[in-house]
Amino acid sequence: MSTTASTPTPLRPTRTGALSPARTLATAARVLRQLRHDPRTIALMLLIPCVMLFLLRYVFDGSPRTFDTIGASLLGIFPLITMFLVTSIATLRERTSGTLERLLALPLGKGDLIAGYALAFGALAIVQSALATGLALWFLDLDVTGSPWLLLLVALLDALLGTALGLFVSAFAASEFQAVQFMPAVIFPQLLLCGLFTPRDAMHPALEALSDVLPMSYAVDGMNEVLKHTDMTATFVRDALIVAGCALLVLGLGAATLRRRTA
Repeated sequence: MSTTASTPTPLRPTRTGALSPARTLATAARVLRQLRHDPRTIALMLLIPCVMLFLLRYVFDGSPRTFDTIGASLLGIFPLITMFLVTSIATLRERTSGTLERLLALPLGKGDLIAGYALAFGALAIVQSALATGLALWFLDLDVTGSPWLLLLVALLDALLGTALGLFVSAFAASEFQAVQFMPAVIFPQLLLCGLFTPRDAMHPALEALSDVLPMSYAVDGMNEVLKHTDMTATFVRDALIVAGCALLVLGLGAATLRRRTA
């Protein structure tokens, strides 16, 4: 009587579609451990917004009211830009080195991965926003009417939005240089149309309509609400919710477009 040996079927890790807190936290911890060994990246994220605000304050040394007018807006814009750059390059580096491919071969979903990255960079965004806000208010004498906590909240939401945008565009870049090239396409139009240089209602109607769908416009509007009003206004709540909603939407798009490796 002969028996036929059957070839065992290799086991594949099961992957659930739902987010797992344990997998998300493990991913965030791994990212933070890697960043701990990259002091230049940490310095870029934490110090560059502070340096830019410091330079801006003394560029307008003879006109402190000008700094008060635009300083609050830039307090949100600088963290957004730095988090966009760092996140897009760091995620792309993970993919080109093959790390993402190995991670996604484990029982780790794309949503877990994106959420872990967002959590890790979000923790750094909290530190970044606190440093920049504290510097602007207590050392550079930025004069705001509203609560410093509301200013910090908008700065944090802007940094998280920059993180989400960076994670999203990294899926479409084949190299770190290409990731940087996305900045003029993603960040610069928002910078020009957000109302920093001229009120949005003074723009051409087509550009004003375009600015109404760009999240940076609401980040600047939220900062201006804190600048002018002592209490939290309905407009501020609307602006903060729009920025937060855009960040969550872009994170979802980032999870949907995340690739294992760069072709």
